[in-house]
Amino acid sequence: METFFNITYEFDREAVHNAITSRLKAPGADYICVADGVILNIANRTPEYLKVIRDGMFAICDSSYVPLYIKWLYGKKFSQYSGSEIFEDIIRSRRYRMIFLGTQQSILDGLKKTLTGWNPEVEHMSFHELPFCSVDEFDYKAIARMIEADHADIVWVALGAPKQEYFMHRLKPHLNHGVMIAVGAAFKFFSGVTAKRAPQWMVDSHLEFIYRLTQEPKKQFNRCYHIVKTLPGLLYSEWRTGK
Repeated sequence: METFFNITYEFDREAVHNAITSRLKAPGADYICVADGVILNIANRTPEYLKVIRDGMFAICDSSYVPLYIKWLYGKKFSQYSGSEIFEDIIRSRRYRMIFLGTQQSILDGLKKTLTGWNPEVEHMSFHELPFCSVDEFDYKAIARMIEADHADIVWVALGAPKQEYFMHRLKPHLNHGVMIAVGAAFKFFSGVTAKRAPQWMVDSHLEFIYRLTQEPKKQFNRCYHIVKTLPGLLYSEWRTGK
């Protein structure tokens, strides 16, 4: 693990999965943040949110640009590990009992159909629609009891950033077992109901943000605006830290 832009990343995919296995063997629960450019931006503008990101096990890098920034600043080579990728890797591994928490039942129903094709055991796993409310209004004790009764090892959360990270942080003290992972748009990508992920050539060319702008222009434009506005200062601050 290494810290860049105030976030502790684990870039090695094997190390990520080994850490999950080890954590599940120990008492208690924890969470992993899937840090894209939006999370990086909000965390470096909001101290409370940065603490939430840093209080988890680590973050994986869901940004194709962060490895470029690190290469420019330090000459180190790392790769992106997106939320969609870790989601698919764990589902297909057939190693864990899982529970899926998100919004909109239609998306959950479509997701279950897709994932059952990857892993037939998913047919007997739980998909729960969470109420549309603020992060302060969730009944975390009741949600924890539901997860404990399910005996889930992996708890997938899709509420969108920054809400899903605050949710995991608040839920963690109430759980006795499990690793939570917030995968944002992955539920939508694989549900077959709404937006799909950008074509691979756009992902490889660091152009995924353009595709997402066309899918959700109002939401994504606002996010891109804040990222572009604060990026020069963030890069300069990291350069000073490295020096």
